[in-house]
Amino acid sequence: MTVRHAAPGRINLIGEHTDYNLGFALPIALPQRTVVTFTPGANDAIAVSSDRAPDVVRIPLDTAPGDVTGWAAYVAGVIWALRQAGHPVPGGTMSITSDVEMGSGLSSSAALECAALGAIASAAGARDIDAKEQARLAQRAENDYVGAPTGLLDQLASLFGQTSTALLIDFRDLTVAPVPFDPDSSGVTLLLIDSRARHRHAGGDYAARRASCERAAADLQAPSLREVQDRGLSALAAVKGPVDARRARHVLTENRRVLDCVAALHHSDFAEVGRIFTASQASMRDDFEITTEHIDLIADTATRTGALGARMTGGGFGGCVIALVPVDRAELVGDAIRHAAREAGFEQPVITRTRAAAGAGPCG
Repeated sequence: MTVRHAAPGRINLIGEHTDYNLGFALPIALPQRTVVTFTPGANDAIAVSSDRAPDVVRIPLDTAPGDVTGWAAYVAGVIWALRQAGHPVPGGTMSITSDVEMGSGLSSSAALECAALGAIASAAGARDIDAKEQARLAQRAENDYVGAPTGLLDQLASLFGQTSTALLIDFRDLTVAPVPFDPDSSGVTLLLIDSRARHRHAGGDYAARRASCERAAADLQAPSLREVQDRGLSALAAVKGPVDARRARHVLTENRRVLDCVAALHHSDFAEVGRIFTASQASMRDDFEITTEHIDLIADTATRTGALGARMTGGGFGGCVIALVPVDRAELVGDAIRHAAREAGFEQPVITRTRAAAGAGPCG
């Protein structure tokens, strides 16, 4: 029996590079989705096709890390992770369609992983895999098969998303709590600004930031930076390297910004949320050093021309900026960003209004 399963991309409203440090983050699921259609069969492989690639990739069910590369590695990783965990995986044919933009920091990879996992598990009758375990399996596919050292944020956001709702994730105990997020009801819109500058998490920059945080935690004799959250920034004097200390400062202050943002959202105080966004952007630029000249120009132009706040979203080194903007200034802000990018010689950004949408699940 053919099954179809969809999973959305995500925006992280705030809480960048906090997930693998066991801190806090506040993502939303996006309206854009990846849809996987899977027809099980009796063969010993899954033949996978995508609307974004010309070739069909045959993935043996006994695949192992290193066997498959490129976009199909995310599906192969899911097959491998499910089998490693003792779950049945049938052979068959799989087709993928998606409107989640790749390389923009919207987590197209997690959307593909979660959609493929849901479709395979459904076809195999493995309906006892709860959402957190699905997230862990999808993360294992990305970490251990694909080789991208990402945390759990993307998968949890894709699986737990709800309309008009952000998700407060505490990565120390993997709790996911709903937080109201409906700026449109307050006359504010969330702009998603795709810089068109692509990034790749499997590159060395992301891994270097993670290693820096781990060194800082070791200097502080803590298993993770979360364990020193309540010591205050003065504790960072014990971090040996000045760069590692700055990276740790970003994580500790970003965790606080997540909690402050949640408090503001409970009061629909979008002016305060915007201020927190802008403070996060400065921290990512100066302490964590993951923004780019292009990203900084977009965020600065947005706030200068009427946005309540703006920040890069995603792992960094390209991708997207989000901005909270009063509805009556949205067009003006968008025009200013396009003009600034054009004057600086950058590719024209793609600007859309977006919202919090539902998470992964079967579709007709």
